[in-house]
This record gives sequence, C-alpha cells and structure tokens, in this order.
Amino acid sequence: MSTPAFLSVNGRRTRVRVEGDPADPPVLLLHGIGRSLEDWATQYPRLAQGHRLIALDLPGFGFSARSPEPITLEVLARGAIETLDAVGERRPLHVLGNSLGGAIAQQLLVLEPERVASLVLVNSAGFGSEVALPLRLLALPVLGRIATRHTTRAGARMAERLLFADPLLATKERIDHALAIARQPDPNAVLLETVRQLATVRGTKPGWRADLTAAVRKHPRPTLIIWGDRDRVLPARHLDSAYRLLPHAETRLFAGIGHMPQIECPDEFAARVLTFLAHSTNSTSSGAP
Repeated sequence: MSTPAFLSVNGRRTRVRVEGDPADPPVLLLHGIGRSLEDWATQYPRLAQGHRLIALDLPGFGFSARSPEPITLEVLARGAIETLDAVGERRPLHVLGNSLGGAIAQQLLVLEPERVASLVLVNSAGFGSEVALPLRLLALPVLGRIATRHTTRAGARMAERLLFADPLLATKERIDHALAIARQPDPNAVLLETVRQLATVRGTKPGWRADLTAAVRKHPRPTLIIWGDRDRVLPARHLDSAYRLLPHAETRLFAGIGHMPQIECPDEFAARVLTFLAHSTNSTSSGAP
C-alpha cells in the first residue's frame, strides 16, 4: 500500500496518495472543508482492488500549499485537475466527493466534463442552505478570525465529534491529526476564506448552489448520492433536495450514520460504491449514455 507523497503542482506543494494498478479505471477522492485525504483511509484497501485511486489534500487544506488566488470552488477544482495532470492521469474518472468535496466534484465536471465518467456525492454540499452552526459562525467577521487564530484540543475534539454519529470515532489519533493540520501555515486562513465565499451566518448562499446545479445538469453523468441519516453538518433532508435537482441519480441513505459514511460504515459504503462503479464503468466501456 502506498503512503502520501508531496508533488510540485504548478510550483505549489501538494500532498497526494495514489493506490492501485495504473491500468485500472481511475477514481478521484475529494475531501471536505478543513479536512485531508485521511478521510478516505478506510476506503483505500476496499476500493483499490480494480481501481486506480488518487486522493489529494486540496489547495490550502491538509498539508498542501494554497493557490495564490482567492479561494473559490473553481480554484479548488482546478487544483484537483492540475494534480491529476501532475500524476499523469488524463482518462475520464469516477469522482467521489465528501461534503465540500462533493461540490468540488460537480465543479470539476462543469470545468472539464470530458474528464468525468461518473459522480459519487457523499453528504455533499450544494443541496440546501442548512449547515452546522460552528461553520456558520465562522462567517462572522470578528468571531471567525478569533476562532481560526488558534485551534485548541477541545475545539478539535468538538469538530471531530460533530462528524460522527458514534462519538468513539473521534479518536485521539484523529484529534492529533487535526491539530497537526492546524499548525500548518494555510489551513485556518483557507477554511475561513472558503466559508465566507460560500456561506453567511444564515447558511450556504443560494446563488452558487443554483448556478452549480444548473451547470451540472447540462452534463448528465451516472451519479450516486449517499447520505447518513444522522448527519449534523449537512442534514439528511438535503438528500431529497439532491434527488429533486438531479433526478437521474441513484440514492442511498445509511441509517445511524453521520457526515462520513466512508469512515462510519466502511464495508457497506464500499459495497454500494463498488457496485455503482462497476455499472458505470461497463456503461462507459459500451458507449452507453
């Protein structure tokens, strides 16, 4: 099994992990806001059989350097595209995105539709205004700066617990990892910039959500939308909204699961995703729409 490595992507230090046979169908894994490629760790051994997996710390998140431009969905999606170029992967991909990563996956489709074979949107941003209060509070000018100036262990623990229905998954290792990321030069500033770009204290802004969905609908692809019914970051009712907006999509709701089903129910998650990927790969190979 591979370990994360650092690449220079347009002169920007970028952390990447690549798994599987380079000849197998490629799968891109995109994490959420303030997170890192470790959010897919449970899925590497499960999905790498029969697929080439590419995961990265998005620009300014995890241990990757930020892009020089102000942070937008397009900047983050272009960072992913540039990373794919750097690892030599130019084939159409299956793109899996969790939380903000789901919105970035959709933006990638809009920017370069020929590079996207299918979408798996996991508790994805972009389908409703509601979002957890701690994230909304970051949109407040003074409070946001104070909250992101210094990450405490208690704050990191609270953030990790918010992600899972099972509090035992907020392990010491995950909290230590969050604190290690917070000590990097970019993530807190990029977190704040991203929140303010996409949300207000009332919730996510409707303009970018409507524009993104309208653009995605112009490039229909096989799509699987997954949610946990105990998500406290983006509520599970967003799954209904997602299906109304993308009625061609398959959906799956996991009972008793929070914001990261890929971690909280890894076997069930992988089984559903592998079935979808197999069908999507076969459809693409046969030329079916």
